[in-house]
Amino acid sequence: MTTEDVEIGVQEVRLHLGDAPIQLPEPVAHLARTVVANRKGHATIGALTPSRWLFPGGQPGRPISTTQLTQRLNRLGIRPNQARSTALFQLATEIPAHTLGIHTDAAVAWQRLSAGDWATYAAEVSHRYVPGRQ
Repeated sequence: MTTEDVEIGVQEVRLHLGDAPIQLPEPVAHLARTVVANRKGHATIGALTPSRWLFPGGQPGRPISTTQLTQRLNRLGIRPNQARSTALFQLATEIPAHTLGIHTDAAVAWQRLSAGDWATYAAEVSHRYVPGRQ
């Protein structure tokens, strides 16, 4: 993520992950403000311009690696792998798991575990309003 992905307003903080930004609740909004204001990385020391990355890495112009970010979060007691799995499993109860970019075998297993019933999903999607479609 880059600093352009975080929109900081007077009252709210929005995060751009796709087409529509999401408003971050407190205390996450406060953390986002802090991260944007205090980005640090080995490559930022003595840099003439600030890094565009929200989490600068050890190489100039590069973001932090997944491994390094995971280690930092683990030291803070945050387990991103567990949180990711929990979030994906929750989404699998709401939408077909294969739409989440998960391997088909895993999607089928998650669907069974989540007791999701997707028999009407295709029909439901086909009736959604799409601007410009008759």
